[in-house]
Amino acid sequence: MNATWRSRRYPVVVARPIIDLLAYERPLLARGEMVVGIDEVGRGALAGPLTVGAVVVTSDAPPPAGLDDSKLLTPARREALVAPLRAWAADWSLGSASSAEIDAWGLRVALAVAATRAIEGLSLQPTIALLDGPFNLLAAPLDVAFGVQPPPTLHYASLAHVTIVKGDQQSATIAAAAVLAKVHRDDVMVGLHEEFRVFGWAHNKGYGAPDHMEALRRHGPTDYHRQSWQLPVRSAL
Repeated sequence: MNATWRSRRYPVVVARPIIDLLAYERPLLARGEMVVGIDEVGRGALAGPLTVGAVVVTSDAPPPAGLDDSKLLTPARREALVAPLRAWAADWSLGSASSAEIDAWGLRVALAVAATRAIEGLSLQPTIALLDGPFNLLAAPLDVAFGVQPPPTLHYASLAHVTIVKGDQQSATIAAAAVLAKVHRDDVMVGLHEEFRVFGWAHNKGYGAPDHMEALRRHGPTDYHRQSWQLPVRSAL
């Protein structure tokens, strides 16, 4: 008998490399630095606050198992990590900027204000910051529009820092800051959903999901929307 063989294509699963999430923190701690990891959530949302997390470590004790980029974790896994992360961190804090503040100062300044508020909420005084992204979140040009109430002083603009692109996948303190900030902001948006159920904030968290966009077109923006954003919020006014 002639056997006929058919090749089958199987999906190739590429495992993510194992990353030492304390590779940035460990040498800084060894030289006596007080390290804070900082990350933000809500930057691209159309409604709700921008929230920044700050997490301090004073030793290289391993972080809780399962810590990862908050965007790669399920909501249940993020929530399960909150208590272990708070116990692991030497100190932690959150800071936010409202939609009204984003409208008044612009996103870059609002980011720096929220980051400043996060550090100001710490009991420990960090000496160096690990920042997610390519630029210094703690500093911003304060050239706001004439007649607008100026933002608070950015007390940590000159704090020593290291910027890390995709830092929430490489640094335990940055990843922890993102998880804590994400869970908090999601809870805020679920609470606001009860006030404005038509926008679906309980599930879209203020981002530009189709139901949120349709509600904007039908009902216009609320005070929780970033009304200075030309598209799509301002176009709904």
